[in-house]
Amino acid sequence: MNGAPPLTDGEKRVLLQIARDAIAASLQGRTLPLGGYPSTEALASRRCAFVTLHDAACGLRGCIGTLEARASLSETVRDHAVHAACHDPRFPAVTPDELDTLSVEISALAPGEIPGTPFIPVAGLEEIVVGRDGLYLTHPPSGRGGVLLPQVPVEQGWDLAAFLLGLCRKSGLPPRAWEDPACRLFRFSAEVFGEHDFPGIR
Repeated sequence: MNGAPPLTDGEKRVLLQIARDAIAASLQGRTLPLGGYPSTEALASRRCAFVTLHDAACGLRGCIGTLEARASLSETVRDHAVHAACHDPRFPAVTPDELDTLSVEISALAPGEIPGTPFIPVAGLEEIVVGRDGLYLTHPPSGRGGVLLPQVPVEQGWDLAAFLLGLCRKSGLPPRAWEDPACRLFRFSAEVFGEHDFPGIR
């Protein structure tokens, strides 16, 4: 990973437990305090992250994250787990009856070359490795932009061309928009792990 040592299995377990417990607390009208969870240098460091929720029956159930490192990794996961469950505009809010059917996945983004972000500017498409890199495309004049996490092209069976096309669609921009001089294309890396990797987290 660029700029950060890998998370340990113990740290990943803590983050997954925080995410699940935060959703449960939110459904009860509470904010989860983090004082009772282990903390390490990695968990306390400011990192970007996304939390993705899957449902065995209907697939994707929510995904929200941040591309600005403003809080510790533990806080980021806690807050965005709740956002993914309750505030993803594509889906209705998760209900208490659904909680046991959900599977949590976390994408902990590595620090990039631009301070406070995970971003590495892409100078040429040959730099992009499908399965390793996530992509972020932005068109500052219009304010449009979009992000796809590293696991998305793998899950969809996309090659690089399909990955870039999907990114343009996600960004609300025309095909091959990355060639527009007004657009900026970035890559980033992430550690992606979920409850399927650590049975018993509930």
